[in-house]
Amino acid sequence: MPEQRVQSAESVLEVRDLAKLYPLTRGVLVKRRIGAVRAVDTVSFDLRRGETLGIVGESGCGKSTVARLLVNLERPTAGAIRYRGEDISRLSGRALSHVRRNIQMVFQDPYTSLNPRMTVGDIVGEPFEIHPEAAPKGDRRRRVQELLDVVGLNPEHINRYPHQFSGGQRQRVGIARGLALRPEVIVADEPVSALDVSVQAQVVNLMERLQDEFGLSYVFIAHDLSVVRHICDRVAVMYLGRFAETGTDTEIYEHPTHPYTQALLSAVPVPDPGARARRTRILLSGDVPSPADPPSGCRFRTRCWKARDRCAVDVPALAVPEAFRTTDGPAAHASACHFAEERVAVTPGLA
Repeated sequence: MPEQRVQSAESVLEVRDLAKLYPLTRGVLVKRRIGAVRAVDTVSFDLRRGETLGIVGESGCGKSTVARLLVNLERPTAGAIRYRGEDISRLSGRALSHVRRNIQMVFQDPYTSLNPRMTVGDIVGEPFEIHPEAAPKGDRRRRVQELLDVVGLNPEHINRYPHQFSGGQRQRVGIARGLALRPEVIVADEPVSALDVSVQAQVVNLMERLQDEFGLSYVFIAHDLSVVRHICDRVAVMYLGRFAETGTDTEIYEHPTHPYTQALLSAVPVPDPGARARRTRILLSGDVPSPADPPSGCRFRTRCWKARDRCAVDVPALAVPEAFRTTDGPAAHASACHFAEERVAVTPGLA
């Protein structure tokens, strides 16, 4: 669980009913649309200043698509992404360039996200070429060296190439590049999944330190539940393009209400044999349905042990279950399940 950081009730990002559909076509010369993949479907959340929001879920659930939509690498099919009250999802040209200064991205793979033909100095300083007003030309080398020092790299290595660094050091280079323009929001898409466990801890600790130092807000995409609990203040669990459950890290990890969240936490390895014997292990049946043809009603119902007739008809809203309604607002513990009140004993064993 992260230490209590100074946060603001002020929202820097407001995402409302975000959706991204990819058309499915058939034919070579004449393409015919035969359907669509619903990668993201009516996702909504707020990100407050100084906060870390974690988005977790299995591969293919739409996490990385959300990340690309937030930084405008892709345009949404529907919905709005508001930064400081302005809908940025439809911006282009100079207006979009200005917003991109304030919302930067750290990519998953430090091996492929850095140009091997560029020196580290050129990579970190590249944002200054795109936004020359951010640093005078004669001052850029000094600024790049400062950024390398901030992320724990030797400033004298400014002329080295990415292959001369380890995986963890390369990810630090990516973080330095993301910090170059002093953004307010950083979208981190699986930033430690390609690293060794010991290096993961170093990079996560670095991101926490930078957050405190620069007042950053993070959207942290991951599938490793222990990493998410360590760094995130709030967590959104995603399944097949939609949020299944949202809440604070304590609410999600200690009192999960959605059956998918409960199943995820029950699968986390527990080193203590006694705790492992006491917890309930939930085994899901079947495979994840295709996002091109999701189930009617609740999307999780085909794998859910709680599923009943109502689940096939009514789409469950992401709302606070009546029995657990103690708070309101963006931190409220919400679950997209008709039967969220039915508890399951889960002891994930995550410190």
